[in-house]
Amino acid sequence: MPPPRPSAEPQRIAKLLARAGVASRREIERMIEERRIAIDGVAIEKSATLLTSLHGVTVDGKPVKAPAPARLFRFHKPTGLLTAARDPKGRPTIYDRLPPALPRLMPVGRLDMNTEGLLLLTTDGELKRQLELPSTGVERSYRARVFGEISQEQLEELITGVEIEGVRYGSIDANLERRTGRNGWVEMKLTEGKNREVRRVLEHLGLQVSRLIRTAYGPFVLGDLPAGAVDEVRQHDLVAFRKELKSPSGQRQAGQGEQGRGRSQTRPEPGRSPATRPPRGGPPSRSTRRPGEDGPRPPSAVPGARRPGRPSPSRGGPKK
Repeated sequence: MPPPRPSAEPQRIAKLLARAGVASRREIERMIEERRIAIDGVAIEKSATLLTSLHGVTVDGKPVKAPAPARLFRFHKPTGLLTAARDPKGRPTIYDRLPPALPRLMPVGRLDMNTEGLLLLTTDGELKRQLELPSTGVERSYRARVFGEISQEQLEELITGVEIEGVRYGSIDANLERRTGRNGWVEMKLTEGKNREVRRVLEHLGLQVSRLIRTAYGPFVLGDLPAGAVDEVRQHDLVAFRKELKSPSGQRQAGQGEQGRGRSQTRPEPGRSPATRPPRGGPPSRSTRRPGEDGPRPPSAVPGARRPGRPSPSRGGPKK
């Protein structure tokens, strides 16, 4: 394979290696400290090292391949799994559930052990960072089943943000979907995604959260993807989304969800999943059923979706 073409300008080695899918930037900095990364056989000592290409760079003695096109996958994370590569306590992680045939994947953000729903996975460290940064304004959507007294007026006050125990949380668009007695479902949309943000904000309002589901991340939706299943986002949709983020109004559009941009509803390519929000209006498709609602779960995810490998069978869907 020919060496990678030099970049237009020098970049930090951590950024280049993350772009090549070696690891996240933080993990790469740790690998540099462990002297596992070298150039022409000489170990790198500083993570601030600037390079124009990865030619001659090795990790654990193995040459680094030129970056392949970024790939993005949807995974319906069930409860009971950690979003981590390994756990010192031996608890199960998402990698115990993912099919072995998948490429090396990094999670975009995290879902705690008791949270279920959409977890994006990517081969590209730079895409991971781009999706996670609050400055890009990529919107995350959640549905929470709660117990307690709450009004729509109280939820609307979250639009200006809230401070809890010295931590400032940014604007949250929250709506009370329905309520039966003191039980209800709350939908929340935010762009920061701080650690346990949704649970902490709802508990601050005096609510008990019995179930939390991430339903969307930017234009990519959970839909009817069964618990434990994984499929790949169409390359066309991913490329279009990344171009939108780089456009002058991309940050604003990325946070608008359904209203951010028109989404083509053409027939998906064979073996790929559209995995994007449907346009407003008209009857909802199978993929727009709200996760967590009662009713039989369909036997497959989005029609035509490709599932690399065979994910472990879902045992009755997510548990409470």
